[in-house]
Amino acid sequence: MNDDSIQPRDPGPPAILFADVAGSTRLYELFGDQAAKKLIDACLLCMREAAVDSRGRVVKIIGDEIMCVFPDAEHAYLAATEMQIRVSELSSEPVPDSQIQPSAHSRAIRVGFHAGAVIEENGDLFGDTVNVASRMTQIAKANQIMTTGATVARLPDLLRLSTREIAALAVKGKGEAISVFEVIWQASEDLTMAITMQTNTPSISMIMPRSLRLERGEFALVLDLAHPGVVLGRDPRCAIVVADRKASRQHARIERRRDKFFLIDQSTNGTFITFDGEPEIVLLREEVMLRSRGRISFGHSSLESEETVRFSMVR
Repeated sequence: MNDDSIQPRDPGPPAILFADVAGSTRLYELFGDQAAKKLIDACLLCMREAAVDSRGRVVKIIGDEIMCVFPDAEHAYLAATEMQIRVSELSSEPVPDSQIQPSAHSRAIRVGFHAGAVIEENGDLFGDTVNVASRMTQIAKANQIMTTGATVARLPDLLRLSTREIAALAVKGKGEAISVFEVIWQASEDLTMAITMQTNTPSISMIMPRSLRLERGEFALVLDLAHPGVVLGRDPRCAIVVADRKASRQHARIERRRDKFFLIDQSTNGTFITFDGEPEIVLLREEVMLRSRGRISFGHSSLESEETVRFSMVR
């Protein structure tokens, strides 16, 4: 392939890891400086503690990004997965003086790491390894961990099983493309289903999906096996057309996955959702599983708009 392809394992040199909070700029716009900083600081604390617990040293923190160094690729891997797990477990603390509350997904991070030689000066680190690690973070999406094939080659066999090759990527300053791998830190839905089916085969009524009823004014639409998905937005071709000026043309979509329905935001201004009896939350290029009943608004809070879509789960 190239000199970055997987070779026999060698623990080798130190590893550099970068991690940052995804969509932090939008958090400041939505919640204001103080509330957004509180959300981001909570993520940074999780990342810093995970690094130290994995034998890492925090080199520096700039804004919403942390840079760490580890003795080898294995410890960087363990820190990266631990960071994601800890951030994902953060509770949605209420934002003072705001009707809008962050979803659990509002706190999402992206992580990248790479192992190789580094230059140290006055406690800071420099060199090609640092640049490549930073590049891995830049290409990662929210809730993702990215690394290189050369780094995966230095991992124990068991950890290699939780990686998958994505592509060969051209990196500025590198003569050849670098193989890029994703670290799979979340349990596979297919694997979970397979284990469940083997240990406790469910009845047909348990695995058959329920229906989801959507209502906008007098218009109603039901999603079921025959109609598993829908797009909502200003585009006249959307199944549910929203007239609000703050809504994107294809603002959000709802799709069925096995026996559940998910609302996925794909807009500029966010999708606001309120489950009956609970505070309103906002999705920023995120998704949430729909349950019970509630309402969805587009681009701003439902308290400020009459353009809402009601939803309810039905048998």
